[in-house]
Amino acid sequence: MTVQLTTLSNGFRIVTEHMPSMKSAAIGVWVLAGARHEEASQNGVAHFLEHMAFKGTKTRSALQIAEAIEDVGGYINAYTSREVTAYYARVLQEDVPLALDVVADILRNPVFEEREIEVERGVILQEIGQALDTPDDIIFDWLQEKAYPDHPLGRAILGQAERVSGFSRADLLRFVDERYRPGQMILAAAGAVDHDALVRRAEQLFGDMPASDIMPASGARFSGGESRTIKPLEQAHFALAFESPDYTSPEIHTAQIYATALGGSMSSRLFQEIRERRGLCYTIFAQAGAYSDTGMMTIYAGTSAEEMPGLARITIDEMKRAADDLSVAELERARAQMKAGLLMGLESPSNRAERLARMLQIWGRVPALDEVIGHIDEVTLPGLRAFAGHMAQEAPAAMALYGPVDRAPGLGELVERRAA
Repeated sequence: MTVQLTTLSNGFRIVTEHMPSMKSAAIGVWVLAGARHEEASQNGVAHFLEHMAFKGTKTRSALQIAEAIEDVGGYINAYTSREVTAYYARVLQEDVPLALDVVADILRNPVFEEREIEVERGVILQEIGQALDTPDDIIFDWLQEKAYPDHPLGRAILGQAERVSGFSRADLLRFVDERYRPGQMILAAAGAVDHDALVRRAEQLFGDMPASDIMPASGARFSGGESRTIKPLEQAHFALAFESPDYTSPEIHTAQIYATALGGSMSSRLFQEIRERRGLCYTIFAQAGAYSDTGMMTIYAGTSAEEMPGLARITIDEMKRAADDLSVAELERARAQMKAGLLMGLESPSNRAERLARMLQIWGRVPALDEVIGHIDEVTLPGLRAFAGHMAQEAPAAMALYGPVDRAPGLGELVERRAA
């Protein structure tokens, strides 16, 4: 498998990975324009644009966009994250040129018809309402808001209903003009792809876009705080976050192994102690997330109002204990889980295309898999315990609680418990 990278004269990048024996390919354009690139008045516009991508272009109606891909047995979709918006398709080998043409069309030629804007506004408002009715979804938005207050990273990707209700066609066009620039676009493809053919077609489809300065995102700083929303739900929802390394930090793999050992699987400490031994909850997990300049390790659990105080305190106790007695067996198990997850995931062309775009966004290059595996193998037990100690005692923290949580301990109490 060979990764190839070409940059057009205007800054537009094409990165591919040919996968022998594959008869299909994943192809898409990742635009480095997500929720963190919005001004406060624009919150939700990146996601709104993603929805509008499939509502018609100068050459295709919404139905024709769907039919163009589905007539050949493929599928097309998009998503918005805090750092990127992606438009992608999965098709058979012979239909790769068609998929690229359709993706380019929705990016270069959207019409943003007023009627379609109103239709999609209603759809997005329903999506926001659904999120608000889903406790183990909305709690992470509240946690993010406390971790990064007064910063785009702390705002919901969907935006607030009152803001979305007021977006105009001009607002969409302004964000496209500011952020959808060739230097902020990456065409990534994996599977049965011909790099040179893609470059030639990309030159025709994107090469006429004028080069322009890239608008950087504002730097983020983890702050912390507590959000508590009391509501008579069946479960009390608990989410705790700690500042952790960004994607480019030398400690990113240590953070990921730590989160896996702490709460990333059925054999992890939190799952075994809190669910299996004590039966305090059905769901509990930990995960290490990262951005280009910051990171956040998150612990989540859902439990009863009666069990919430004990669960929160035991979580802190388990973090402290891990700093003292994380074992070689736990390190090796978490290491194996990370490597297996990475390698198994990359058997999918879609996951490979995603990785190509993300690595290029973060590093400006695509590290070889052997290089990544080597960094995972470099994590040592003393280094892991030292990181666990930092997380247990020093890392800035944020917390969100939702449901019957009036008796749950506050963040201040949990921080004090860390230091005790």
